[in-house]
Amino acid sequence: MIYFDNAATTLPHPEALRTYQEVATKIFGNPSSLHNLGTKATRILDASRKQIADLLGVTSDEIFFTSGGTEADNWAIKGIAFEKERYGKHIIVSDIEHPAVKESAKWLSQHGFEVDYAPVDARGFVDAEKLAALIKDDTTLISIMAVNNEIGSIQPIPAISELLADKPTISFHVDAVQAIGKVPKERYLTERVDFASFSGHKFHGVRGVGFLYKREGKKLNPLLTGGGQEKDLRSTTENVAGIAAMAKALRIVLDKEEASLNKIAKMKTIIYDELASHDDIKIFSENGDDFAPNIITFGIRGVRGEVVVHAFEEHEIYISTTSACSSKAGKPAGTLISMGIPTKLAQFAVRISLDDDNDMGQVEQFLTIFKQVYDKTKKVRG
Repeated sequence: MIYFDNAATTLPHPEALRTYQEVATKIFGNPSSLHNLGTKATRILDASRKQIADLLGVTSDEIFFTSGGTEADNWAIKGIAFEKERYGKHIIVSDIEHPAVKESAKWLSQHGFEVDYAPVDARGFVDAEKLAALIKDDTTLISIMAVNNEIGSIQPIPAISELLADKPTISFHVDAVQAIGKVPKERYLTERVDFASFSGHKFHGVRGVGFLYKREGKKLNPLLTGGGQEKDLRSTTENVAGIAAMAKALRIVLDKEEASLNKIAKMKTIIYDELASHDDIKIFSENGDDFAPNIITFGIRGVRGEVVVHAFEEHEIYISTTSACSSKAGKPAGTLISMGIPTKLAQFAVRISLDDDNDMGQVEQFLTIFKQVYDKTKKVRG
């Protein structure tokens, strides 16, 4: 089996799984309980929070645990909007955000807020100047993703941070779900970023756990109310085993980040160059410093993406059409549409997303099968 769908989810690291099992079976108490098991669970929770904070260069008080990236995005978008609505009800998100952000913004627009969508250029990047033109006196929130999940474009977070340097009343949120282990921290977590969302299963943690970075002093409304956990901002019994496993996975990924990025980039280059050598292949993403090293999105002209996905699946090679969230719905990649790609061409798109778990042998096998698939589509392409 060759798994090239790592942007959708990653295989949990064996050490993260061992941590999960050990905590779940030995330290299973509720952190809110007063007895010894509860105290032990609290210690694990605090230690995990500190480890994550230290790895990101922030403080423990700035890390809040969630059930994953979608919850973190929803909490940030809705929580900031309602916290600051007395100052203004205008928010801006990019036109290529993950549905967790875009649908949250849409929901707000149905509840009295005004939403503008920052456009992207033909390469899939937010234009900082056009974003600046959308800002109003009552703008309270701007949300821009760090790495686009469909084509891998690394958004200009540092440039947008400079744009917002003299606008302290605007909260700046970054969806960093696709960034960990793929992009250096300084490219998505600048001093101007107020909130950032993360998801454990994107970097070899277990599913059902993530976290929101909230800069000290920044405020947002709770998404969940109840028992007062997470400083009364996110009430629910904490998933201590999942959180501990996530902290372990984050340490492992960041400890080997530089070597992993070099390895992944080399694999991408080999695949990219081979794809680019075929006339009827349209490559939607690029191979360069402005794009994540793990994502290649391409299409075989005349062949719908789902047909290509299943053709590779017959050889136990797993890729995706666009994002995992929209692939089963049969929708063309929304990012490609926003880039001005015609819908008919966007329907051909498939995504390869690599990881340090992959190797050159798998790349070679993939390219062998690719040639077979490509040759079989000759009549359709003709």
